[in-house]
Amino acid sequence: MVFRVVGRSTLARPWHPRPGNVQMSSLTDATPRNDGPLVSVIVPAFNTARYIGDAVRSILAQTYPNHETIVINDGSPDSRALEEALEPYRDRIIYIVQANRGLAAARNAGIRIARGDYIALLDSDDSWEPEYLASQLAVLAANPAAAAVYPDALIVGDHPHAGRTYMEVCPTRSEPTFRSLITGECNVFVSALVRRDALFRTGLFDPDLRSVEDFDLWLRLLAGGERMVCNPRVLVRFLKRRDSLSADPVWMAEHVLTVLDKAARTLDLPPNDCAVLERRRAYFRARLELAQGKRAFFNLDVQTALESIRRANLFFKSTKLTLVCALLRTCPRVMLRAYRLRDRLLLGADTSF
Repeated sequence: MVFRVVGRSTLARPWHPRPGNVQMSSLTDATPRNDGPLVSVIVPAFNTARYIGDAVRSILAQTYPNHETIVINDGSPDSRALEEALEPYRDRIIYIVQANRGLAAARNAGIRIARGDYIALLDSDDSWEPEYLASQLAVLAANPAAAAVYPDALIVGDHPHAGRTYMEVCPTRSEPTFRSLITGECNVFVSALVRRDALFRTGLFDPDLRSVEDFDLWLRLLAGGERMVCNPRVLVRFLKRRDSLSADPVWMAEHVLTVLDKAARTLDLPPNDCAVLERRRAYFRARLELAQGKRAFFNLDVQTALESIRRANLFFKSTKLTLVCALLRTCPRVMLRAYRLRDRLLLGADTSF
């Protein structure tokens, strides 16, 4: 593994580090760090220099003090601005620079050098409420058999969901299990607190995944017999950006389907869970067709839109989608104008992208 670890006292001014070789063999096991902080906070950074100051300040403002902060610069093109933003905190963080390998690999790099018995995950454009660590640790203390706890979050930013909470948009209606995650009855927010040894038993994040890598981790963790619990407190400010890849429905459907296909291929599941997984794979294949059809509609590629929506409707069997196909054949431009008018009047935003 090639990267450079910058200690707490060496980031004295903005600089442009050249990654070097670091021996990692003694840091890749799950041995508890009894001589260090209880919690290691992992913050991967890529093109988020304008947000990372808020993220780090929220960590340093925690009411629970026994923690360390590890920031991983994943080959970010805004490294100069990132290091300028981190300058005021140079003696209070650990800073890693590596070539760009993606969010999963960046998190893994931080986890491997973490000294804490607990790993807390924070995206560099989000921030915590001051009680985040205290509240999350208290929930795990009350649930000693649980491997991880996840909170609720307030959605902020230029997004139609701003002002709502994550669990209002993505509810947790049942206990976290492999099946409830697959079916969407339970949705785990990424800013979780996880026991370090459970992460290593599960195999850390999959570096081959460039999106929804957290969903893949939670599925493997639960399929492996670990438990998760929900903390209903709103403890995170979750920045939702309209320009992020997660806002692209085609991208998200493709990558969720990749994770579900991987689960079907690699996990040893009981027959009932296999059946649920197969149904969910079919659902996301249809969702992908629908998202691709919608994109073609916005580009007025009527034939492609019709074909994709028809394929999606083989699964959904929806009267509404049948009507959409009929309207697409007769008046696609009128439909597009009506859709955009609906966006402005009901959502106050343009969703045609």
